[in-house]
Amino acid sequence: MDKFKEEEGGEMVQERPAEYEEQSTQETAESNVESQVEAPSSDSDIGISSLMNKRAKLEEAIDYVGGLIANLKEKRTNLEKEIEEESVDIKNLKEKLMKVSDYIDEETQGIQHLTQKRNAVETEADEVGSLISSMRDKLSGIDKIIEDEGKRISTFKESRKTSSF
Repeated sequence: MDKFKEEEGGEMVQERPAEYEEQSTQETAESNVESQVEAPSSDSDIGISSLMNKRAKLEEAIDYVGGLIANLKEKRTNLEKEIEEESVDIKNLKEKLMKVSDYIDEETQGIQHLTQKRNAVETEADEVGSLISSMRDKLSGIDKIIEDEGKRISTFKESRKTSSF
């Protein structure tokens, strides 16, 4: 499995196993020796070694790009995981808010019910107050009648006392 390390420039670089580096170094050394030995012999050998070097660089570039792709896939996977976690957290918050909203609705209905009860009690208290006032007026009227009758009786008694003599 390829490993990646971050160089000072901030780029991700693929770390290769030690045996790959030895093999690559050995091939490069053999290639250099062959080109030095065979360089004077023909132009076609120089072109082949150049192609081989280009191919080796392209393979390295492909490996590097493959490493970048693997790194991007890992980053995307991590982002998907973080987004899913946030989604779950948001859903949980939404459920809690819905419960709070339900509680507020229940409390509002409870307060409205209490307001209606208080209004009914106030209406009853007003009716009782009116009844008391009405009864007070009637009692006052009765008291006046009794007082008037008492005065008449007193006057009648006094008039009998004075007339019987």
